[in-house]
Amino acid sequence: MLDDGRVNRIPEWLRPSRWGLRVRSAIVAALVVGAVLLAAAGAMLLLLRESLLRELDSAAVTQMDALAPELSRISAQESAESVVGALPASLFSTEGSIDAVQVIDPRGRVLRSSDPKTTVPLLDPNAVGDRVVGREPVPDEDDDLRVSARSVYTPLGRYTVMVAVSTEPVEHAVTKVAALVAVGGPIVVAAAAAATYLLVGRSLRSVEVIRRRVTGIGATDLSERVPVPAARDEIARLAETMNAMLARIEAGHLAQRRFVGDASHELRSPLAAVAAALELARDRPEVLDRELIDGTLLPETERMRHLIEDLLTLAAADEHRLELRTGDVDLDDLAAAQAAALRGRSGLTIRTDIRPTRVIGDPAKLARALRNIADNAAAHADSKVAIAVDRDGEHARVVIDDDGPGIPVADRARVFDRFVRLEPDRARASGGSGLGLAIVAELVAAHGGSVSVGESPWGGARFVILLPVGGPRIDQPVADAP
Repeated sequence: MLDDGRVNRIPEWLRPSRWGLRVRSAIVAALVVGAVLLAAAGAMLLLLRESLLRELDSAAVTQMDALAPELSRISAQESAESVVGALPASLFSTEGSIDAVQVIDPRGRVLRSSDPKTTVPLLDPNAVGDRVVGREPVPDEDDDLRVSARSVYTPLGRYTVMVAVSTEPVEHAVTKVAALVAVGGPIVVAAAAAATYLLVGRSLRSVEVIRRRVTGIGATDLSERVPVPAARDEIARLAETMNAMLARIEAGHLAQRRFVGDASHELRSPLAAVAAALELARDRPEVLDRELIDGTLLPETERMRHLIEDLLTLAAADEHRLELRTGDVDLDDLAAAQAAALRGRSGLTIRTDIRPTRVIGDPAKLARALRNIADNAAAHADSKVAIAVDRDGEHARVVIDDDGPGIPVADRARVFDRFVRLEPDRARASGGSGLGLAIVAELVAAHGGSVSVGESPWGGARFVILLPVGGPRIDQPVADAP
């Protein structure tokens, strides 16, 4: 015997979650069209029946109103039987939809009827009042009749005219229409489902083309793009978004390859120098003196250490792992310390306009950002550098100017990219590894600020750092790279 789990298990093909989009769309379309068609058919049949019944009642009222004036001529000197008996036979005709016509005297007897066999009033005369339309007959009569009645007042009393119509034609007509709807409804529902299935399938062809093209795009060739349909619909926007994503992936892939190549190039030079010095010391131990150590080994090792630290910092920034140990930072003190350091190790004129400014941030990382900008300015200045710190509303501003050659407008955005140096050569004397300004951009962005470059009043470069005084918004910092 199967356990309950196996007995109650639903086959995979019966689960809606396993159905394709085309099948689900077709089923939903069929259900919606079926529900709408059912409601419309019900309303149509109801309106049709009511309309046909009103036509029957109208015919009954017309014949009833034609007979009533003739009864009003009954007087006290005449016999009611003679007057009613003398009425034209056309007034009691049952042609068309009329089924029965009766005249009831004041005592409730059938004085004259279209059917002599009918001796019982179709309605209770006492319940008629002045006029009723479309009433059901007394229980003993046919249920398919609708009776309209009118009272006529004469000197001999109140007479009642009753006209009955048969509802069988109405029921037959409604039944025929309902049968047609019952036959045509499933055809309409099936046609709607089939049309939806085909239409969705046709719409998904573009998605399938996009899927096949994306499947064929390999990691080694990201230049291919998916076709964009001519129709400006959601599929076209999906293709455009996919192409934009592929362009970003390609740009990131190329940037990563350039980054790896540039990092390898930068590390190769100091590593080669250290290896050459060690080989020389191995082959000729007498040359391993303080001059070789201080002049070659230690500087190249220090250069490698700084480069590796820069690479780890950028890698941490890429993974959003820069941790900011925030606190109150006197930005004016950091700027003053950088100005003092420049005066101590360069022959440049250092001008300052530093005003007390406090922000929330990481003092070590802000000091590093200022140091990188100041060192860059000193490396390119001809004779002077200016450092200014002030507060501009809710932001602290640091401005560093130099009187060097400046930065062309076309290069002012890319100087913050990695391994970008505007000098044509890549010698060490031309300045750094090209990571200093990239690190500045990452550190400032981590603080919620921005850094830009323009032209200084002296014609050189002007770097402007804007930092929010209230500090960055940090949700959950992770440890920085060592």
